[in-house]
Amino acid sequence: MSKPVVLVTGANGEIGRSLLQKLHAEGRYRAVTVDLTPLPERYRPLCLETYAGNIMDKYLLDQIAAHHEIEVVFHLAALLSTRGERDPELAHQVNVEGTLHLLRMAQNQSGRLGRAVRFIFPSSIAVYGLPSVEEKAKAGKVVEDSYNVPITMYGCNKLYCEHLGRYFTQHFRQLGALSSAARLDFRSLRFPGLISADTVPTGGTSDFGPEMLHAAAKGEKYACFVREDTKIPFMAMPDAVHALMGMLEADRAKLTDSVYNVGAFSLSAKDIEQRVRKHFPDADVTYAPDAVRNKICDSWPEDLDDTRARNDWGWKPIWDVERAFEEYLLPSIKKRYAKE
Repeated sequence: MSKPVVLVTGANGEIGRSLLQKLHAEGRYRAVTVDLTPLPERYRPLCLETYAGNIMDKYLLDQIAAHHEIEVVFHLAALLSTRGERDPELAHQVNVEGTLHLLRMAQNQSGRLGRAVRFIFPSSIAVYGLPSVEEKAKAGKVVEDSYNVPITMYGCNKLYCEHLGRYFTQHFRQLGALSSAARLDFRSLRFPGLISADTVPTGGTSDFGPEMLHAAAKGEKYACFVREDTKIPFMAMPDAVHALMGMLEADRAKLTDSVYNVGAFSLSAKDIEQRVRKHFPDADVTYAPDAVRNKICDSWPEDLDDTRARNDWGWKPIWDVERAFEEYLLPSIKKRYAKE
């Protein structure tokens, strides 16, 4: 039998490229990718097929499904929080309508295969909306069902898509003639801020951490856009891929829900600065909080309660804060800029 086919949307993003390398290294799946921009040449040997196109193009998605027996979808394509606030309507189109197109395609594929296509969806801490800094500190580790009142379009989009996924998995066309047809298997992970050593931060709302690291390594000044006491959860990129693969392989019979927090470590901007200064004593770090971006970060939890993921499918991060900085982030980022 040939290996099952995985469709990865947004494959050119930082999660996507890391995931492609992981899928290729493990060798159990063949990857088909779609992204707005063509996949760089060095990643193409990792793939069965690559497509450049828009997830809003239903014809393209149907063509991909017609050419490949897709058994898994990793839907990574999204318009992130900062850009989403600048163009909320575009964010809704990409993040909600685009996701709906993928869900429809995966549902149709489930019907053709006669078994559930697994649909893996990265969600975000942006789905949470803590009302104040005081309440945030009091709340501590937040569980999945609390504070689901996001204040960004991106957070609203992600929360709604979680519900869409649950609907497609549990209730799709429940009144129709197709009520007994094979449904897809939607699984979502709520990620904290992700820090990668391999890609340059692109201005996301949680990027104050990676931006500080990269600026110090380059010997550049950095004015942090949040207060030094601003604290959110983070995760090293390899653990994000580790979580996605764990969610993919989880036994559906043991899953008590479709949406899971996954945590690693929690840091304030000052905590990150202190770790940066340990390796770059001359780092020029100042604080120039942007009122709106700080407000968004303040609405996100200090930390995530991922007990549900640990109990249901054995989630456990590999990279704690010490390992993430000392063995992954700092050595790789130092090496990156030593070459320039």
